[in-house]
Amino acid sequence: MGFLGVVVVSLATLSAAASVPSANIKRQVTQLRDKYDFVVLGGGTSGLTVADRLSERFPTKTVLVVEYGDVAPNAPGVFDPPTDWITPHPDAPPAWTFLALPSPEMGNTSAFVQAGQVVGGSSAVNGMFFDRGSKFDYDAWDDVAGSGGQKWDWKGIYPYFKKSVTFTAPAPTIAQQYNYTWNVAAYGGSGPIHASYASFQWADQPVLNKAWREIGIKPVKECANGDKEGICWVPASQHPVTAQRSHAGLGHYANVLPRANYDLLVKHQAVRVVYANGLKKGPPSVEVKSLDSGVSFNVSVKAEVIISAGSFHTPTILQRSGIGPASFLASAGIPLVLDLPGVGSNLQDHSGPPVTWNHTAPYNFYPLPSQMATNASFKADATAAFAQTPAAGPYTLAGGNSAIYVSLPNVTPNYRAITNTIRQMANNGSASAYLPPDIRTDPTIIAGYKAQLLAIASLLDNPKSPSLETPWATSEFPIGTTAWSFLLHPLSRGTVRLDLADHLAQPILDYRAGSNPVDLQVHLAQVRYLRRLFDTPTFQAQGFVETGPGAAVAGSDAALGDYVKTNSFLSFMHPCCTAAMMDKQKGGVVGRDLKVHGAKGLRVVDMSVLPFLPGAHLSATAYAVGEKAAEIIIKDWK
Repeated sequence: MGFLGVVVVSLATLSAAASVPSANIKRQVTQLRDKYDFVVLGGGTSGLTVADRLSERFPTKTVLVVEYGDVAPNAPGVFDPPTDWITPHPDAPPAWTFLALPSPEMGNTSAFVQAGQVVGGSSAVNGMFFDRGSKFDYDAWDDVAGSGGQKWDWKGIYPYFKKSVTFTAPAPTIAQQYNYTWNVAAYGGSGPIHASYASFQWADQPVLNKAWREIGIKPVKECANGDKEGICWVPASQHPVTAQRSHAGLGHYANVLPRANYDLLVKHQAVRVVYANGLKKGPPSVEVKSLDSGVSFNVSVKAEVIISAGSFHTPTILQRSGIGPASFLASAGIPLVLDLPGVGSNLQDHSGPPVTWNHTAPYNFYPLPSQMATNASFKADATAAFAQTPAAGPYTLAGGNSAIYVSLPNVTPNYRAITNTIRQMANNGSASAYLPPDIRTDPTIIAGYKAQLLAIASLLDNPKSPSLETPWATSEFPIGTTAWSFLLHPLSRGTVRLDLADHLAQPILDYRAGSNPVDLQVHLAQVRYLRRLFDTPTFQAQGFVETGPGAAVAGSDAALGDYVKTNSFLSFMHPCCTAAMMDKQKGGVVGRDLKVHGAKGLRVVDMSVLPFLPGAHLSATAYAVGEKAAEIIIKDWK
């Protein structure tokens, strides 16, 4: 859509959404219907997408969404007034906060993770970085997804990326000012979630852009069409007129009400699904607990239950239901209903260490992020600009919208040694030693891990398939003098398990980062690659001096390994894969149709169904999965 057109049509929609109709918001059991056709457990990114599409397509069928959090339609962006550069917003909606168990192989560091605890889920609290994986990521997903008819390769999911979003090109003057590039054909949809580019960049954003080119990284015109190896512009999930956060709680709930068949039950915990008459007699009923009164009750279901509670809470709902690894359920004192060892057993996330530098020469750029904290008039002007129509100025930038994506063959000439090691451990069976102790002897988990490793080895061999991501927005000291090294395709696998002391409490996360030693090899290669920045004419002209890891440390595998272990972020908050789409014989939890193996009337639709991480932040993929899942379900019931 053109920029001027969207200005005309969008303001009325935004005004309507500012006051959310409450007729369909339920807060207690007495407000619910006797039965529902579809019950969605989790009002997050994928769950609300499914609920919206089902209630739209089937006006005579009822849909209930059960959500732990409450409504927050005006959830602020990651960088909105009155904050300084990416500081916590006072009006941010609640988020789950997790501290995983220490990872011994990473210096006993613990992953710190957050997830949305609000209608809209993580789309209401995330960094708004709205990229997609490369086409090779989704082709690899399809390769390991197992038997069945649905295709989850790039051709199979690309139409749903398009459907899920409305992209608005920047105004011509803005595009020319910042050298934005895009291809509208990569979008082409009219979905309720918006993607757009900021009308502002920090003055020094081009510094790193120029340095990347001097390393040899080439710009890509459009990185959302499946080809993203290079320097990318990445849109934000924000409205093109107001620059406000565009999230599922708005696009798939507030903006579609009222709809007589679509109910949302807030402030309630989905406890478990109950198969009173056996797994073949589904759909199950749903046990729900009020967070206000503590009262538990069952919701009757006529068609299907769709679990969309996210990569941490979907496996815990299943485990409380007696669906999961038999040995763990026995230790938890939960009667076994269905032995699926893969439930909560394939946890992955992006992680990585920084390469850092300092300034030794005057840094004569304006404006820079520090102005937000040190220059009151600049911040006042920025706040006023954000309130304009259309919004303008620094607050339109979200967390930044540029990144590099580099393949392993372009990172290191020794990439074959790494991928050969992966194939060797997969084929000789030694890889199983790196799996979580309670499942490393399970033949189905071993078979599935082998399939994943072989697929990832092929991804890492591909010179067009990125293995490294580094986003950036500024190089100002001390705010932006860091190049993060994202490990896009980790081999280590963790777990999500119920808290044995309290099954309704938050789960125990064991990231087990670095448990497969090949991850460290890739980390070392990527850090050494990023250190090439210090040899570029741009960095030398700016007087940038390396502070971490430094030449001496980088020259030793052991020393650099210690640096990586003690300086890495173990979660960039992209958890996935804990109810993976693979055959049951390979440790899978759902099939290509998203149905839980062996459980009638039960599906999973969220990022837990990925078998392994794509090379992307997960929001756009979550919407696409929701759109595709809705179409699959609609075809089954029309």
